[in-house]
This record gives sequence, C-alpha cells and structure tokens, in this order.
Amino acid sequence: MAADQRKLLAQLMGEALMSGPGTRAPEVPITDHKVCRSYLVGDCPHDLFTNTKQDFGPCPKIHNEGLKQEYLEASAEQKRRWNFEWDYLRDMEKYIRDCDRRIDGAQRRLEKTPEEIRQTQALMKQIDDLNRTIENGLLEVQIMGEEGMVNIAVAEFFKINQAKQIKAERERELKTLSDTGGPSGHQKLQVCDVCGAYLSRLDNDRRLADHFFGKMHLGYASMRKAHDQLAKELKNRPPPVMEADNGHSGGGGGYGRGGYAPRGGYRGRGRGFRGGW
Repeated sequence: MAADQRKLLAQLMGEALMSGPGTRAPEVPITDHKVCRSYLVGDCPHDLFTNTKQDFGPCPKIHNEGLKQEYLEASAEQKRRWNFEWDYLRDMEKYIRDCDRRIDGAQRRLEKTPEEIRQTQALMKQIDDLNRTIENGLLEVQIMGEEGMVNIAVAEFFKINQAKQIKAERERELKTLSDTGGPSGHQKLQVCDVCGAYLSRLDNDRRLADHFFGKMHLGYASMRKAHDQLAKELKNRPPPVMEADNGHSGGGGGYGRGGYAPRGGYRGRGRGFRGGW
C-alpha cells in the first residue's frame, strides 16, 4: 500500500522531488536522461546562482547524492563510456555564452551618444588648434625679442596668454564631458568581465570586495574555470555522437548519430572589467 502511494505521489510531483538528499532515485539508472549530468560531473548551474539576480530556479532534472556518489566511484573506463563530461561542457558553454551576451549589451549601454562623440571631437580639435597657436606665438615672440621689437612682442605674448586660458577652459569641458557623458554619468560605471555586473570606479575597497566575493561573481568565475579546465582535458578526446534528448539544458542529452556540436564558441574572458580602470 505504501509503495503504491509513493508511486502515485511520484507521478504527481515528479521523480526529482521524490529523490531527496542521500537517497537513490526510485528505479532511475544513472544513464537516464532525467538525471542531471552537470550535477553528477561538477556543479549544476541551477545550484550556483540561487538567491541571486541570475537565479535560474530549481533544476527540473534529478539531483541525487546516491547517483553522484556512484559516478564518483566509477572507474575512468566507465566514465569514458558514459561521456557525461561532454554534457557538462555543453551546459556550461550555454550559460557562459548567455553571460557574455549580457556583458556585451551592458558595455554598449555605457557607450557615448553620437552627440557626445561629436562634442568630444570638436573640443579635441579646438585644443589641438590652440596648441599650435601657442607654439607658433612663442616662436614669434622669441624672434621679435631678438630683433628688439619689444612692444610688439609684449602684445603677442598677451595674445598667447589668452589662448592658454581658452585652452584650459576647453580641457576642463572635455574632462567634464568625459566624466559625465553617457548613461554611466559621473558614476564612471564599468562592466565586470566575469559576471556582467555594473560596478563604479568610485567604489571603495569594501564594496569591490563584496562584489568579487559575492555568490553571483564566484559562481561565474567557478563555471568559467571549470569550463576551461574540462575543455583542455577533452581537447584530444574524440567527441561522442549525440542522441535525441527532449530534456532541458540543465542535464544535457545523450549521444547517438548527431555528433557533439556545441552552438557557437565560448569567448574566454579575463577576470576584470570591460574597458579597464
């Protein structure tokens, strides 16, 4: 009777919910597509970002400690036959590509508007012209002084000082435009090259530390590191062929005639900010 009730409850709630920590999923082999292979091999992305802005929600596939232990205790030969690492690599690439797209979009939003670019170019041209006027004027004053044309030299020197003042004003305008231009404004925002979060260059060390040791940043840093390491390990191994899988990306599919072909590459990124400090 109890077994029948459990079976009915499993059908209603799903086998994943009936598979608690430390228990073996009922009648589900480790090779079943309902088992999350990312969880078996490493860290499921659904577990890395809980309670963060990138929370993907609970994984719809089975996370079972008994199955994970079975995988960990399996021989290298058996793991090679299962080829779960390729599923894990494919899943990480998906989430990393999504993050990279967010980073590119965030960076574009910080770029200056066409009008700000036009103003910047105009100010730089004025400053360059004033520099040439000042240099030529100083040369003329020197020649006039050597020829005894003191009064004319003094008048020319006065014009040079005026040009210097105008140049200083234009340089201040350029700096103001640079500091306040674009949506970032005076915040001087930068985009984290690991997780895509906005940070201000005006943040103190404590705020920066809170970001770099935050769950979302550490989650993406861990995923990128695991991806690079696994990709290096699988570099000289021929990929298996894919089987059809109607599951989601959180657990990966199997392999058959289709071949392993991740959609798009992963553009490796360094840990830091787009544009630098």
